[in-house]
Amino acid sequence: MTADTPDRTRIPSVPAPVARVPLSEQVRDFVLEGLLNGRWQPGDRIVERRIGLELGVSQTPIREALRDLQAMQLVESIPNKGMRVTELTPGQLTEVYPVRAALEKLAAELAVARMAGDAAVLERLEHHLERLRELARADDIEGQIHHGVEFHREIVRASGNQVLLRNWESLAIELWTRLSLKWLRTEPHENACDHEAIVEAFRRQDPYVGRLVQLHVLNYARPAASHDSK
Repeated sequence: MTADTPDRTRIPSVPAPVARVPLSEQVRDFVLEGLLNGRWQPGDRIVERRIGLELGVSQTPIREALRDLQAMQLVESIPNKGMRVTELTPGQLTEVYPVRAALEKLAAELAVARMAGDAAVLERLEHHLERLRELARADDIEGQIHHGVEFHREIVRASGNQVLLRNWESLAIELWTRLSLKWLRTEPHENACDHEAIVEAFRRQDPYVGRLVQLHVLNYARPAASHDSK
C-alpha cells in the first residue's frame, strides 16, 4: 500500500471497546432497543435490508442477530413473509418462570457455600436490595426491574457454574419483564421484602435457601397468570 492509497480496512471514529463487540451483537442490541422503545410492535415485520442500510452492515450479522432473537422467542420466521416480531402472550411468560425458578434454585444451592468465603457477593446483594427499596419509594418501575434482575444475576454468577449462567442469561429475563409490562400491561411484582429474606438466608447459610429462591421466582408468574385469566 502506498502513502497515497487510502486504508479501506480501517473504521474511523469507532472507539476500541465498541469495535471489539461482534457486529451481530450490535445489531441484536439495536433491534432489542427498538422493541423496548416502540419502534417495532408485535406482528411488525423486521426488514433485513432496511437495518443493513441504517447501520451500514451486511446481511450476515443481521441474520445472525435475528437467529439469536428467534432463539429468545422475540421474533419468528413467517414463510414467504420474513421475520416478524412475536406476539407476546401471558402463556409464554408462565412457561418461562418455572424454568427460571429451577435454574435459580440450583444456583442458590451452589452459591450458598461459596458465599461463606466471599463477603463481596453479600455486599452486592445488599446494594441491589437497598436500591430496590429506594426505587420503590420513588415509584421507579424501570429501576426496580433492573436492580431486581441484577440481584438474581449475582446469585447465578455466585454459583460458579458457567453452563448454568449461560442458560439463565438465554431467558432474557429483564427484557421479557419490560416487554410484558409494555405489551401485556401486567402488574409489576412488589418484592423488596422478599429479596431481604433471601439475603438473610444467604447470610446465615440456610441450607433451604434454594427452595426459598425458587418460590420467590415462581411468585413472579402470578401477575402473568392473572392477566391470562382475564
